[in-house]
Amino acid sequence: MKTLDDLLDNAASPSQPTRRVLLVGLLSAYTASLIPWALAQPVAGAEQGSFVAVSALLAGRQALDNVLATRLYDALKADDPGFPAATKALLTLINERKIDPLQLQQLLDSEQSPLAALPRKIVTAWYMGIVGNGDKARCLAYEHALNAAVVEDILKPPTYSYGVYASWEKKPT
Repeated sequence: MKTLDDLLDNAASPSQPTRRVLLVGLLSAYTASLIPWALAQPVAGAEQGSFVAVSALLAGRQALDNVLATRLYDALKADDPGFPAATKALLTLINERKIDPLQLQQLLDSEQSPLAALPRKIVTAWYMGIVGNGDKARCLAYEHALNAAVVEDILKPPTYSYGVYASWEKKPT
C-alpha cells in the first residue's frame, strides 16, 4: 500500500498529476471554507454579498461586523460607483482561478489587472477603518476596525483622542 509520501514523490512526472490535484484540492477547500461563512451573514443584496465574501477572504476572518460592513460598503460605493461590479468581478476571478488569498495581490499586480487596487482598498477599509484618500479620507471605524480587533485580547485602543492632533508624539511634561 502506497503512503501519501510515495504518491507525492511519484507525482513529479506529468503522467501522474497527483501532487497538483492534491494542492489544488487543499487550496480549494481552504478558500471554500471562508466563503460560505461570509455569505451566511445578512446582506442588503448580491453586490454587498460579494463585498462581504471578498472581505472575509482578504481579512482572513470567518465573521465580520455586519453594521461595519454596511458602512464600509456604502462609503466605498459612494467613492467609486463601479465598486460593486469590480468586487463581484474580483470574487468571480478568485473562485474561477482558485486563487490563494495570500497570493492574490501579487498575482493582480504582476498581471497589471484593473482590479489590482481593489484588495488594498478593501483591506485598508477593514483594518484601518478609513475609506478614501487625502482630503476625501474619512474614518468610519476606530475601535472596531480590524487592526484593533486582532489585538483586543491584550490591548484596548482608546475611544477618544487625548488631545490635539499629533499630541501623542510629544513627550509628556
